[in-house]
Amino acid sequence: MVKNAVVSIVMGSKSDEGHLEPTLKILDELGIPWEKRVLSAHRQPDELRAYVRETEGKGARLFIAAAGLSAALPGVIASHTLKPVIGVPVPGGPLGGVDALLSIVQMPGGIPVATVGLGSHGSKNAAVLAAEILALSDETVRERLRQYREGLK
Repeated sequence: MVKNAVVSIVMGSKSDEGHLEPTLKILDELGIPWEKRVLSAHRQPDELRAYVRETEGKGARLFIAAAGLSAALPGVIASHTLKPVIGVPVPGGPLGGVDALLSIVQMPGGIPVATVGLGSHGSKNAAVLAAEILALSDETVRERLRQYREGLK
């Protein structure tokens, strides 16, 4: 884990990485330390579980998980942590990502995943939502977020 990373970003496939560029850019803008990993919920379930536990122990405050098609990754992460999980549906496949969106948003009661929209605005909103969560207990992040929002006017 990156030293002092408070946001852990996990993607189910290396091909998902480009969809997360807006997330990473905004987290950098806001000065929020992050790390990213590629771990498949289906192909690497044991490694994913170990990573979530290890990352939590090293200070991760929340997870952002990007996945397409069946989009199990955010829910699997949520099943292994009490930290907030933000799911980013990745556009693609025969349904253009709608299948991923529905998979992430339809979590069973008691295992929530905050879900953002498809496309670059969803990726941006994942970073902003992460910042809002962190800003609840971090005045520096709160001020940077306020300035970011002012810049949107």
